[in-house]
Amino acid sequence: MDLLTRISMHFEDNAKALQLSAEALSTPLAQATEKLTQTIQQGKKVLACGNGGSAADAQHFIAELVGRFERDRMPLAGIALNTDTSILTAVGNDYGFDDVFERQVRALGQAGDLLVAISTSGHSPNVIKAIHTAHQKGLTVIALSGKGGGALNDILKPSDIHLCVPHNRTMRIQEIHILLLHIMCDGLDAVILGDN
Repeated sequence: MDLLTRISMHFEDNAKALQLSAEALSTPLAQATEKLTQTIQQGKKVLACGNGGSAADAQHFIAELVGRFERDRMPLAGIALNTDTSILTAVGNDYGFDDVFERQVRALGQAGDLLVAISTSGHSPNVIKAIHTAHQKGLTVIALSGKGGGALNDILKPSDIHLCVPHNRTMRIQEIHILLLHIMCDGLDAVILGDN
């Protein structure tokens, strides 16, 4: 297969994934945006976590809250749990990598806060442990996944929101995840700053 054909296939596959996601996720995405907005309006904070590309998405999302999205506004409370190397290495060394997010949720999370938990497979042990602890502490969870949702399907509560991208390829799932997070930021800003 020549390179141009390969590139064209990626664009076509992305477009199909976008369409399927729009059909499957618009309603839960609206619910997630409302939950994010409610959390911020009540003076609570957002915690986010993920591994690898999902860690980058969590960090990106929190940067949009604390910095800004497309328009200037006040900073909003958010913490990416995958960015503090001292915590990650200390907890990973002393307790194990499966605990690196859970310990932070236990330390920082308060009832009414929101955990945005990202796992393309839905099977990441450290993300799953963070969700269990979030439930114990009274946080709501917005979970982003793909590949059918994996273990997340069995642990999320009815009050949580699951944005499971209907695709099995990691790169497509991650491409949709960043779009979902951007849409949530846009919806939040529309409420805070007015709908332009």
